Amino acid sequence: MTHPSSDVPASSDLVVARPEGLYCPPGDFYIDPWRPVDRAVITHAHSDHARVGHAHYLAHTDSAGTLRTRLGEITLQTLAYGESIVHHGVRLSLHPAGHVLGSAQVRLEHGGRVWVASGDYKTEPDGTCAPFEPVPCDTFVTESTFGLPIYRWPTQQVLFAEINDWWRANAQQGRASVLLCYAFGKAQRILHGVDSSIGPIVVHGAVEPLNAVYRAAGVALPPTLRVSDPGVDAALLQRALVLAPPSAQGTPWMRRFGNYSDAFASGWMQLRGTRRRRGVDRGFVMSDHADWPGLQQAIAGTGAERVFVTHGMVAVMVRWLSENGLDAQAFSTEYGDEDADGSVEAGAAAAPP
Repeated sequence: MTHPSSDVPASSDLVVARPEGLYCPPGDFYIDPWRPVDRAVITHAHSDHARVGHAHYLAHTDSAGTLRTRLGEITLQTLAYGESIVHHGVRLSLHPAGHVLGSAQVRLEHGGRVWVASGDYKTEPDGTCAPFEPVPCDTFVTESTFGLPIYRWPTQQVLFAEINDWWRANAQQGRASVLLCYAFGKAQRILHGVDSSIGPIVVHGAVEPLNAVYRAAGVALPPTLRVSDPGVDAALLQRALVLAPPSAQGTPWMRRFGNYSDAFASGWMQLRGTRRRRGVDRGFVMSDHADWPGLQQAIAGTGAERVFVTHGMVAVMVRWLSENGLDAQAFSTEYGDEDADGSVEAGAAAAPP
C-alpha cells in the first residue's frame, strides 16, 4: 500500500524516502528497502519488509532463521538487542519491536540527532518474542496499520479463552477446528497461547519450518503434527486444532478434515462483515500490530517531537499527531499488511502441505 508524502524531508534528515526505500544518507544504507540495494537493515522477516536481491543484510540475531528460511542463502550480519555498530559515522542499534521473533526498531544516532524507525510493532507482550521497548528519540518513524480508534485488541487472556472454548466445543462434537492464520508470527503465538491439553495440533507445511525456527530460539511451543505424519487419521483429526495459512482456504488440502469448523485470526476481525467476507464460521481479533491505544502509547513513549508515518491509516494518524502538537508527516512506502494481504506469506506458502 503506497501513500503520498506530505513533504520532502530536508537533506540533513537521517532517513529520507527514495524510490528504493527508506534511506539513511550519512550512513549510505537502507531500512527495509523494496528494491535491491547494496546495504539493507531489516526490521523483521515478513516479506514486505525483507525482500530478495540485496547485497548485504543486517538484522537481529533471532531473525537469522526466518530470513534464511524465506530468502535462501544471503550475506547476513546480525546484532543482539542493544548492541551497536558505527557505519560511516552513524551509530546503529536494534531494539525490541514486539512484532514477531527477531523484530527490531532501528535506532540511528548521528551529529547529535537520534532517529528511530520502528518497522512493525505491537505493545502487548505475547511470550514468543522480546516485548516492545520505547526508545527515546528526536524523530520516530512509525507504522499505522490499525491507526483508527475502533481498533482495540482483547487481552491475551481473553483472546485465548475464546479460541480454547471454540476448539473444545468442536472437539466434543467430533469436528476439526481449522484456524486460518499467517504462518510467521500468528501461528506461533497461537501455539504458545492455546491449551494444548484439549487435543492434538496439526499444522500446514508452510507453518512447520517456522515453528522449528521459533523452537531453536528457545520459544516454548507444544508438539505439532503434519497431516502426512504416521498416526494422523480421521479419529485424531476430529479432535484437532489445525493451523493453516489463508492461502490454504478452499484448496484440496482442506478436504481431509471432513465436517470441520473454520475461523480466521486477524485484526480486521474487529470490523463487522469481515468474517462473512472470509466465509468462515468464526473470527478472532488478533494482530501482531499495535492497536490505536498501543500506537499512542508507543509514540508518546519515545518523547519524539517529530513523527513520520509509513503505512496503514496514514492520513488519520498524521492528523491526530498534528492536532496533539507534534510535527507529523508521511513517508511514501510500499509496505503491505500481513493481516490483510496474503502476498506476505508467499515465502512460506510454497512449502508442501
